[in-house]
Amino acid sequence: MSMADRVLIVLVFSSLAIVAYAYFGYPILVWLFSRLFGRERVRPEVGESDLPSLSLLIAAYNEEAEIGKRIENALELDYPADKLEIVVASDGSSDRTNEIVGRFARYGVKLLAFPQRRGKASVLNDAISAVSGDIVMLSDANTYTHATAAARLAAWFKDPDIGVVCGRLVLTDPRTGKNVDSLYWKYETFLKKCESRLGALLGSNGAIYTLRKSLFQGIPANTIVDDFVIPLLARRRSGCRIVYDREAVATEETPARLVSEFHRRSRIGAGAFQSMCWLSGLLNPLQGWISFTFLSHKILRWLCPFALIVALVANAFVIDHSAMRYLFIAQVVFYVTSLIAGRLPSKPRILRYPRLATMFTMMNAALLVGFFRWLRSNQNAAWKRTERTSTAGPPVVAESVGTAKPTSDSSVSPSAAGS
Repeated sequence: MSMADRVLIVLVFSSLAIVAYAYFGYPILVWLFSRLFGRERVRPEVGESDLPSLSLLIAAYNEEAEIGKRIENALELDYPADKLEIVVASDGSSDRTNEIVGRFARYGVKLLAFPQRRGKASVLNDAISAVSGDIVMLSDANTYTHATAAARLAAWFKDPDIGVVCGRLVLTDPRTGKNVDSLYWKYETFLKKCESRLGALLGSNGAIYTLRKSLFQGIPANTIVDDFVIPLLARRRSGCRIVYDREAVATEETPARLVSEFHRRSRIGAGAFQSMCWLSGLLNPLQGWISFTFLSHKILRWLCPFALIVALVANAFVIDHSAMRYLFIAQVVFYVTSLIAGRLPSKPRILRYPRLATMFTMMNAALLVGFFRWLRSNQNAAWKRTERTSTAGPPVVAESVGTAKPTSDSSVSPSAAGS
């Protein structure tokens, strides 16, 4: 065997080792470390009188079909009325979004209507500085929040060391409204729980998280993944804790089409590479456990598309070696399976497992596309609405999530509000 062949074989196995560690080794390690060195943090007991002032901030762009129902859902929050502010920040919406929000002014809902579409980061920079609450709860126009979620999230801030609290997002089917959390989503939720035990949670979910307003110092206007950058910049600047509360629940429907999910993930991929220059300081071991989680869960995960390509291409050059031939065939079979599995129905249940290969391949392909978008700097910071099919109102999720009660005033009901 030549030296060149040896180098190529090392490249193959090193690349596959990166992927195996990022997706399989790290979850085992972070679970083990969270059990050995972490602790389960208990939400402080806080009465209504001790809850902080809270501003629910909903960023929206052309959400006339959803915004009325979303505000009604927000008005159902079980939070002291004198301490709750509901604000909709409209990023240059050109449909009836602003008109619909204006109809809720009688209920204290505030509209921040920005005339020009600039992107979510710019909207958040202006809107967070304009809200009055000590705590800011950030959410999306297509997210429906459980009535108790705000109080659960806000109670954590009794601890002065806590700066950000992330809730749990439940994914629902856009046609039936039922909980359809995939194995991958459950996997990511498991990682969040382990990282939270270590005090090393990475970012939040933009659909449901809260931030101590005093920790927000603004983000670059071209920021793509604001819900990742905002919490981690707060952590880097102040050393605050980011915690995860799985009992603070919100629901959101999955994209109606696979292509919509691919575009969303490629956008997130571009934002991931963009964020490295701002968050690289978290790799410093002096940052504690978060340097381990950031490297393992994010940096190495972002390198996986390149590792997969290197493994396949390098393997092709040493295919004459019998063991490497079988490994090459195994890789090809995996990718072919992922293409076929994407066309399989979701039932019977056993057919869902091959679809994991499709999810894995799609995620890494989207991340690769995102890398080139970031490299060419042609990813617009202004977000696009995800295509949705449901217009019937908040989805119902058994056991954990309730639905908003319709308002008795027909002038601000979903049917009259322009859905």
